Amino acid sequence: MSEKIVIFGYGPGGRSLTERLVAEGRRPLITQRKRPKDLPPGVDFRASDVLDAAAVQAVTRGATHIVITIGFEYSTAVWRQSWPVAMTNLLKAARETGAKTLFFDNLYMYGPQNGPISETTPYARWGGKPAVRRAISDQWQAAAAKGEVVMSALRVPDFYGPGVSNSHLGDLVFGRLAQGKPAQLIAPPDTPHDFAYIPDVARAMALLLDLPAAEYGQVWHMPSAPTRTPRQLIALGAEALGQPARIQAIPQSLLPVLGLVTPFMRELHDMRFLFDRPYHIDGRKLTQRFGFEVTPFEVGIPQTALSYGRVIKPIPS
Repeated sequence: MSEKIVIFGYGPGGRSLTERLVAEGRRPLITQRKRPKDLPPGVDFRASDVLDAAAVQAVTRGATHIVITIGFEYSTAVWRQSWPVAMTNLLKAARETGAKTLFFDNLYMYGPQNGPISETTPYARWGGKPAVRRAISDQWQAAAAKGEVVMSALRVPDFYGPGVSNSHLGDLVFGRLAQGKPAQLIAPPDTPHDFAYIPDVARAMALLLDLPAAEYGQVWHMPSAPTRTPRQLIALGAEALGQPARIQAIPQSLLPVLGLVTPFMRELHDMRFLFDRPYHIDGRKLTQRFGFEVTPFEVGIPQTALSYGRVIKPIPS
């Protein structure tokens, strides 16, 4: 049977995995509502809507692998409405095809924790988006436990890298530094926080895809380089750009006030537990299984910053 890898979504996760697979000589099929403008040559595309069960069935027909890297608007209301429908449709496709299915997931379902978060960490009760992620996690894990689907999840913390613009270490940080402007942070600059490098994430996804079916049904946490603070990472990027490491940070105490007039800030305040304490992800399970080595920040951060280019004269902020 010939390989057919169907990747739902072409955000940073889908794009980085596609680049990785193409480099390995493989040819995934990308699917989402609109054709991406930057598909690599030779990569196939087929339009579909993950909320349309018939469309999901059609695009996955004959699939050997399904990869879920979709995202929805950063809104609790949208997530509550869309994620259960999407997961139901994707699980139906996984059942009917028998495809090995990998979910590019986050770690919201754990809620606030005060220590390293491993695959065995109990979920904390927290509403909003974490509750949605808990529900869809329970949904696919129940199907996997019953033997209905062959599915696993890679849970990834905040990530960064070239092409990852909508990130805590993206346009507002290195993009602005490259223009000679201060980096803008919503997160506290001096709270330790794990960040994964997106090419490492793609490498991990490719490894998990190729596991035998007997090793599916698991949750894996993405390992990161040893934890740093955002300020330390910004300093590495600023040095590579030849710019001063100036930072404008929004005090966490202002988020509730800003949320009264800005819906996005209200959504961020709901997720404050990600940054109001040190955030450490235990990725040893994946590291030990594959002998996986992550990219040091001293390599990944300069590459990310330099992807925004250099400036000759600072632009006034």
